[in-house]
Amino acid sequence: MNLSTEEKDIEISQPPTDTVSELAFSPQADYLAASSWDNNVRIWEIQSNGVSTGKAMYSHEGPALCCAWSTDGTKLASGGVDKAGRLFDLASGKSTQVAAHDAAIRCVKFVEAPGSASPILVTGSWDKTIKYWDLRSQAPIGSVTLPERCYAMDVLHPLLVVGTSDKKVVVFDLNNPTTIFKTMQSSLKHQTRSLSCFRTKDGFAISSIEGRIGIQYFQDTEPKKSFSFKAHREKENFFPINSTSFHPGYGSLLTAGSDGSMITWDKDARTRIKSFPSVNTPITSTCFNKTGNILAYSVGYDWSKGLQSSTQNDKKTIFLHSVKEPEVKTKAAN
Repeated sequence: MNLSTEEKDIEISQPPTDTVSELAFSPQADYLAASSWDNNVRIWEIQSNGVSTGKAMYSHEGPALCCAWSTDGTKLASGGVDKAGRLFDLASGKSTQVAAHDAAIRCVKFVEAPGSASPILVTGSWDKTIKYWDLRSQAPIGSVTLPERCYAMDVLHPLLVVGTSDKKVVVFDLNNPTTIFKTMQSSLKHQTRSLSCFRTKDGFAISSIEGRIGIQYFQDTEPKKSFSFKAHREKENFFPINSTSFHPGYGSLLTAGSDGSMITWDKDARTRIKSFPSVNTPITSTCFNKTGNILAYSVGYDWSKGLQSSTQNDKKTIFLHSVKEPEVKTKAAN
């Protein structure tokens, strides 16, 4: 996207009719997917000038909670409250059920499987399991019991990291995917909301409902290398941090929360890079495209303040932001 600094972020065409649960850019092209609480999953093509064109939509039988692209960008997976994992094929335009759990599927990711010609899908559920699926088979090829319900998940081969509802973090080595490699305790005191792996594959960022971020390393070789800090807070008020995303080029961390604001951080220098103006509506999900020059973010009520704070006037949409280098560049990249 090449927009001048005076221009506002661009609203996507034909946005979902209810709050977005997860955004995902294709790793191969500027195709943006969104799962939402209106039971649907949508795909748009994003042009270089920010113009978006709706390409596809398919449905779950309940709110769709997550979505993820295959590595080659030809397929999109999603999970929902209907306990089903679904696969959409971009070429045929058809969706099929490829996974099932005993409770809602909260997270889906594609993982690399050495020696397999077919992509492997991993699904994380509120039934306290993750399951691995070879998309050519109806039965899971592996299942692992978690300490608690799956709330967040990220993958960066060979690492798979799962955050559960009791503030546990479960780490898997995908070379041995059905055995838990390590179980850790979140450095944060309250419920996990989001989790993202470092590009260096030696740790992860984790966020909570209390407006804090934890920077955690798998191996603390130096004293106090892991740390946590306050992020989305205003005096005595704190806001859930709904989304964490690492920039694909500079590795800076983007956080977004119920306060309607986004902030980029240099985790290594432990400094704030940029605070974006608040959109005055909770931001529920964020993602960068493959080159990092487009940032997509969704706004909508996130239920953090309960039913009484929800109104029919809550804006529910997706915006596209043209990323400027000073907004994301870390000190190490200077």
